[in-house]
Amino acid sequence: MSATAVIPLTGPAAWPVPLSETRTVARLHSVTKRYGDVTALDNFSLELRAGEVVALLGPNGAGKTTAVRLLLGLIAPNSGSVRVLGRDPRDADARTRIGAMLQVSRVPEMLRVREHIDLFRSYYPSPLPAAEVIRVAKLDGITEQMFGKLSGGQKQRTLFALALCGNPDLIFLDEPTVGMDIESRRAMWDEVRALSAAGKTVLLTTHYLEEADMLANRIVVINKGKLLCEGTPAEIKHRVSGRRIRCITQLDPEFLQALPSVSDVQQDREAVVILAEQPEKVVREMLLRDETLHGLEVSAAALEDAFLALTQEQPVAGSQ
Repeated sequence: MSATAVIPLTGPAAWPVPLSETRTVARLHSVTKRYGDVTALDNFSLELRAGEVVALLGPNGAGKTTAVRLLLGLIAPNSGSVRVLGRDPRDADARTRIGAMLQVSRVPEMLRVREHIDLFRSYYPSPLPAAEVIRVAKLDGITEQMFGKLSGGQKQRTLFALALCGNPDLIFLDEPTVGMDIESRRAMWDEVRALSAAGKTVLLTTHYLEEADMLANRIVVINKGKLLCEGTPAEIKHRVSGRRIRCITQLDPEFLQALPSVSDVQQDREAVVILAEQPEKVVREMLLRDETLHGLEVSAAALEDAFLALTQEQPVAGSQ
């Protein structure tokens, strides 16, 4: 089974250019990456700026992992350029300023949490103090436990800590809150916001669209290796016209889909979720036909609605 781990990005380094001297922290420019006959990225560009939290979203197989691996210097593009902190991402000077929390296998389980932290701190020329790493990741009370004995949420917090050990300027977080309870997830969000406020740049990939909505300054949506759109969460949501109606009704979904201004109807457990440009008219029609209708909620379109509309509307031009 795959688990989350941190890749230590190590190597000797002289003091690099201060982050304040460069606004663009990392960039993919017109990058194409192929694996045999499969085009994972097709003329794709991405720019990460200082202090941003950028959420890279897309369905499975969209090219997100390839984009991250290129920025980490783990693979090279077939064409286009990759720069991180003004350098080739494979340079040691760049790697010592990066932290990464990725979905990979073979996580060592027989080291204690503190031993993991001490080991990872030793890879970097100017690591974050161990006490600060433990505080930020909220690991107090479990530092002497074996990694393999931790709960899923505790493992995620430990791996988040390891991504911070080098006091990085650029941090990659891949599904960072998987396995966490609500309290731990929101605490992680607070720490990501604090990293951004401190001038750090965070590239986030997540399937929790609420997480992207809450954290990201900018969202980049990718599908089939091509950029679909980018913007603030509000800008992305505004690409979907209409509002959401959620209620419990006996009306048939096919009838609801045929109502004027309705663009989508989805079942959500016992309720139905309707996307409509004129929700008031739709609700009035539903109430006339179903006196048992209850649990009615009308709200703005969510990021999930925009994401589904963007990735399911039509095939990406020129993709395979």
